[in-house]
Amino acid sequence: MQQFKVPIKSRYRIWDLGRFHLYGNGVYQACEGRGRNCIILSSMELPDFKYHPNPIATGSIVPSVEVCPVCGESRGFAYDGTPYGTKELEHICPWCIADGLAHEKFGVEFTDTEGVGGYGQWEKVPKEIVEEVAFRTPGFAGWQQEHWYTHCDDAAEFLGPMGKEELEQMGPEAVEVVREESGQQGADWECYFSKLDRKFTATAYLFRCRRCGQLGGYSDCH
Repeated sequence: MQQFKVPIKSRYRIWDLGRFHLYGNGVYQACEGRGRNCIILSSMELPDFKYHPNPIATGSIVPSVEVCPVCGESRGFAYDGTPYGTKELEHICPWCIADGLAHEKFGVEFTDTEGVGGYGQWEKVPKEIVEEVAFRTPGFAGWQQEHWYTHCDDAAEFLGPMGKEELEQMGPEAVEVVREESGQQGADWECYFSKLDRKFTATAYLFRCRRCGQLGGYSDCH
């Protein structure tokens, strides 16, 4: 197994999982931590999800030592959620999501097919795109039923759950997208916006069109 050192100071997050450290850029699985200035990494490239390009940053894929119920292997990462299906499955590895094996073997969906396009709120897209998102792309957990933004005859990239701070970092366009979808204005919006949080109470979900770059999304609450 090839190993090499990288600096700990990085724009990527360091995940701590017991005796293991995972360097959360979606590319590497880390071995045991060594020293104060670096960690030892082994190369393990995660699958490419074009509609969810960084599922570790969004929290949909997390470090895990659990065995995947689909392939029977422990591969260092797992889906942080339970997909839709007749059988409750946890700790599905990203590889079994990407190649469609989880769906083929157990019929699970990671996003409701009707949710791609927001149950008619946004553009309708071809069946093959709906299936790519629903069957072979990590979903995300919302407070209510999850919606997947569509634009330019395609599904958009999921950028992640957002609170007030994250939306402000994304810029005025992101804030306005969520405000407009919420239907709130003035003091009502300011109050609602102040309570948006990535993990608690009320959360926004932001997407970017893969073709024109336009932002889209929505928010919901507990």
